Amino acid sequence: MPRKLRCVAYLLFAVCIAFLPAQGQVRQTPSGAHTRPRVIVLGVNGAEWDILRPLLVRGEMPNLARVIARGISGKMRTISAPNCPKIYSIFETSTPPEENGITGFIVRGTTANTGMLRTEPLWSLLSNSGVTVGMANVPATFPVKPVNGYMISGMLTRGKNCEDGLLCSPKLSEVQGGDAVYPPMMVAELESNVGDFLIDCARMPAAKDLLGHEVAAVYEWLARVSATREQQRKLFDYLLTNHPTDFTFLVQSCEDRVGHWLYPIQPYNVGYNPKLHTIQVNAFPDQYRALDKVLGTILKHVDENTNLFIISDHGIKPLRERESHDAHKDHAGTTPIIAKHDFEDGDEVPGVFVAMGPGIKKGARIMGLPMSIFDIAPTILHIYGTPVPTRMRGRVLTEIFEDTKGANVVSVR
Repeated sequence: MPRKLRCVAYLLFAVCIAFLPAQGQVRQTPSGAHTRPRVIVLGVNGAEWDILRPLLVRGEMPNLARVIARGISGKMRTISAPNCPKIYSIFETSTPPEENGITGFIVRGTTANTGMLRTEPLWSLLSNSGVTVGMANVPATFPVKPVNGYMISGMLTRGKNCEDGLLCSPKLSEVQGGDAVYPPMMVAELESNVGDFLIDCARMPAAKDLLGHEVAAVYEWLARVSATREQQRKLFDYLLTNHPTDFTFLVQSCEDRVGHWLYPIQPYNVGYNPKLHTIQVNAFPDQYRALDKVLGTILKHVDENTNLFIISDHGIKPLRERESHDAHKDHAGTTPIIAKHDFEDGDEVPGVFVAMGPGIKKGARIMGLPMSIFDIAPTILHIYGTPVPTRMRGRVLTEIFEDTKGANVVSVR
C-alpha cells in the first residue's frame, strides 16, 4: 500500500477507536448524544398519592415536583390483591402472575425467585437486542441472571439468618443460596467502593418484641431504615456514575414497609394503638421526604436525553374493616399492621406513574385509570424500537408522548 494511503488508513482507524465506548459505558456520538435512548426507572414500593400530594403542595418534595412539572403524571391501575413480587414480575413481563410464574411472595411453598419465571422478562429482551441493562434492588430478582450489564438483587434475597429470604435484610457479604450480583466479579468492587450494604429494608419487629418496648423498637427500627436508604442512595449514585447503562431499573422498598406499620392513622381507624402510633406520627411522610433526596441524587445523572420513569406497584391505605385487621398481619406474619395494599379490589390502591424526557408531554396529568402496570414493559420496549411480543397483555402508552401520530408502535394490540 502506498505510504499516503497507509497514513489515511491509520488516521481513519484512530478516529474510529476514539469514538468506541469504554467497557460498561453508554456509547456516545461525537456530539455527546446517546446513540440509543436512555431510560432510568425508579420503582417506589407502595408509593401513595394520598401522602405524596400534601407534601408536594407544601413544597417538601422539590425534586419530585420538578419531575412532575417537566413531565406527565397520573394513577396506574394494578391488579387484585397486589404485592411486590407479583407486580414487579408484571412490570417485567406484561403478563398475569399465573402466566409468568410469580404469583406472590410464596409460590408452591417456596419464596418467589427468578427460577420461577416462565416468560422472558424486560431485562432479558433488552439485553438480547443489544441494550445495556443495569438493575439494583428490584424485588424477586434473586438469584440474579446474566444480563448485558449488571444486576444486583433486592427484596426476597436469601442470606444469613434469612434462609427463606422473606422480607429479610442480609448484607451483601451474608447472601446465601445464590448470587446477588452479576457479574460475580463486581461484588469485590461494590464492597470496596460502596461498602457491605444491606440488600433490603429490615423486617418489622415481632409483636412479642414490641410489648413494653414500643418507643425503643420504633426508633431503633426507623434508624435501620434510614441507614439502609443511605446505603442504597450511595449504591445508586455509584452505579450511575461508574456503570452507566442504556436502561437502568432502581427500586426503593422502605416506604412500603413503614407504611404498613406506621401509617399516620387516626384513633378511629382499625388497629390504632396509642402506645405505638403516637411515637412517630411523621414516620411514613418522612420516608417520602427522604425518598425525594434519593431522587435528587438520581437527577444528577439525568440530562435532556434521558427518559425518567417513577412508578409504584400499588398504593397503600389504612385498614377499613376490623375482620381484615384481625386476619391480616405483615408478610412475615409477625407484626400487626394498620395499612395494607392487597385489597381484593386493586382499584382502591392504584400505583403512581410519573415520567419525563425527550418527547414526553410536559406539565400534563392523566385522569382516571387508563394506564396499567401491564403497560410499563411495552412502553419501554417501544422507546428502544424493540418489537413488543404478542404475549404481552399491555400496550404502549402513546398518550404520554407529544407526537403520537409518528409513534412507531410495533406488534401491539
